[in-house]
Amino acid sequence: MTNEKQGKLICVGTGMRMAGQLTPIAQSYIETSDVVIAAVPNIFARKWLQGVAKEYICLLGYYSDCDVEGKNRRDTYRRMADTILAEVRAGKTVCAAFYGHPGIFACISHMAIADARAEGYHAEMLPGISAEDCLVADLGIDPGRTGMQSMETTQFMIYERRIDPTSLLILWQPSLAGELSLKRFDTTAAKLQVLVDKLARDYPLDHPVILYEAATHPLEQTRMDSILLRDLPTASLQQITTLVIPAAYPLKMDQAIVDQLNAMPAMAVVLEQAA
Repeated sequence: MTNEKQGKLICVGTGMRMAGQLTPIAQSYIETSDVVIAAVPNIFARKWLQGVAKEYICLLGYYSDCDVEGKNRRDTYRRMADTILAEVRAGKTVCAAFYGHPGIFACISHMAIADARAEGYHAEMLPGISAEDCLVADLGIDPGRTGMQSMETTQFMIYERRIDPTSLLILWQPSLAGELSLKRFDTTAAKLQVLVDKLARDYPLDHPVILYEAATHPLEQTRMDSILLRDLPTASLQQITTLVIPAAYPLKMDQAIVDQLNAMPAMAVVLEQAA
């Protein structure tokens, strides 16, 4: 193997609250890799990473690209992934650290891993505790009870998606609802009203929904505000806000399928006897 193929990329998650949510294997890679490259917004997490890493590169400054007229977020994410790949190509073991889970709403890690593997480098992703994991714990929701649907808010708005109102629905990044330019990190009340109007096809306007924000350090309070769906356009939304829509209706039995399944054991016995 040539020298330029000795680089390695490991993408890890630091969890939402790094204290107690960082897995032992992720911590090991952070401490032992040649360089840690991170996009972690929490200042306490950044300070810890800087203190334990052999070398530390912060990617957060790249977001200033979005302030440049005509630039969109994809250009910024591409530049971040290229920064990670440059260190891998230099033959280093690179640990790329992202808050939460490194593969959930983190296209930079997916870009970097795909590029590294395409060039013949070892690249892998390790799981981390995501906002969804914290949401399930904080709200006391069991996704297995009625099922769970999960998607990005603008994707839900602009595509024809079939929503089941008898199941839990999680819409991520409602603070970017309807933002199609990829040049802004906010939305408007008018665009949120478009979201409400689409949701109203399946949910009553007086249906309670939850605005959720996971706490990112021990002194921060978890946000779990219940509002009516109709009031969403005037609600306060942050970039980390998640819209949680509980089931609006009870599950309805598909009796034809139940009857078909109940008939199967007798059929199985007949087949077994014939054999």
